[in-house]
Amino acid sequence: MADSLVLRALRGNARHLDLGGKQLRRVPKAVGRLQALTRLQLRNNLITELPAELQTLDNLTDLNLGNNSLEALPEVLKHLTQLKKLHLFGNKLGNLSPSVLEGLGHLVFLNLNDNKLTTLPAEMDRLLELKYLYVNNNQLGSIPNKLCLLQHLCELHLANNNLKLLPHDIGYLTNLKKLSLPRNQIEELPELLELKLDELYYEQNPLLEKNLISSAQQNEVLSLQKIRMTSPARVIPVRAFLCSYGCFNKPGHHYYGIATP
Repeated sequence: MADSLVLRALRGNARHLDLGGKQLRRVPKAVGRLQALTRLQLRNNLITELPAELQTLDNLTDLNLGNNSLEALPEVLKHLTQLKKLHLFGNKLGNLSPSVLEGLGHLVFLNLNDNKLTTLPAEMDRLLELKYLYVNNNQLGSIPNKLCLLQHLCELHLANNNLKLLPHDIGYLTNLKKLSLPRNQIEELPELLELKLDELYYEQNPLLEKNLISSAQQNEVLSLQKIRMTSPARVIPVRAFLCSYGCFNKPGHHYYGIATP
């Protein structure tokens, strides 16, 4: 069935090819002859690797490999330099190859939901045009600080992982509009003052379960910053650095503290 679809696509010089849900264990090598192809759907199959012949798809911008059996990023992906959208959700990825990421500099959308990732490589900073990053339902214990170099990033989805902290430089993601963090182990958020978030999701994190700073004379003050959110709560603890306790007591800012016995 898949071979007949590829043959038909070859005859018509197709720009789109949908081989989703065909129980494929391998991708027909002839797909690499579809030079005009811009979108390739391979979702909902049993694929464990991609043939090297796909590296000739110079015009491919949209590739869907969701719900397959990939345990590593196929090496051929680094040759698909025009990719803008890449779906890898629902696979068995345990890590991301830095060498493959180097060839994906034009990616705008990357979906890594429902894998087995425990960390993201620092080489994620090579994805300079990335705007949408989904890494929900993995096993992430940390996020590399270099991720904060992705200046075009506007949505970051990290729900249902094992995160306890976010990078301190997350404030440099000045175009970030949506930050999704539900069901992690985050006890405190870093400085978010530079972010202009429209949406912040943080349900089921122990943000308010830890003891606050006991001495009001310390320079480092646990404060509350108002951010527009969809959660019923309207304030969350954010780590802020003030010049002194005297500055904290002066009017003209939007910080306030919490008194504890």
